[in-house]
Amino acid sequence: MSQDLVTFLHARLDEEADLARRCDGDGCGEWTADGHTVDFCQGELSGFHPTVALHVALHVALHDPARVLREVEAKRRVLARHVLSPATGDPELPWDNRDDCQYDGETWPCDDLLDLVSPYADHPDYPRRP
Repeated sequence: MSQDLVTFLHARLDEEADLARRCDGDGCGEWTADGHTVDFCQGELSGFHPTVALHVALHVALHDPARVLREVEAKRRVLARHVLSPATGDPELPWDNRDDCQYDGETWPCDDLLDLVSPYADHPDYPRRP
């Protein structure tokens, strides 16, 4: 899995940030739900049963581009902290000669990194463990 995991995660975060920026192209502001409509400068959601439309509207509003961009940046900060510290040539690693996470010393990829990538497990490019 190694660096493929990091490359994969960076690509997914880039895609999410790009889509969020394109969804708020005119900078119309915060998305809000009001009944079965979402104020995101696009109009009303139609074609849904009213109960479902309410939930869809709330879900869409929750994915306000500004919030998505904040989430992407937070994930990038976590990813930047949890980098590979290779065992080879590392004077700080006298134990087991294993690769570890520079942030928490856990075996790399650490649980935090695996948690960040887990929502994308159904993506066709998801790196599988050997």
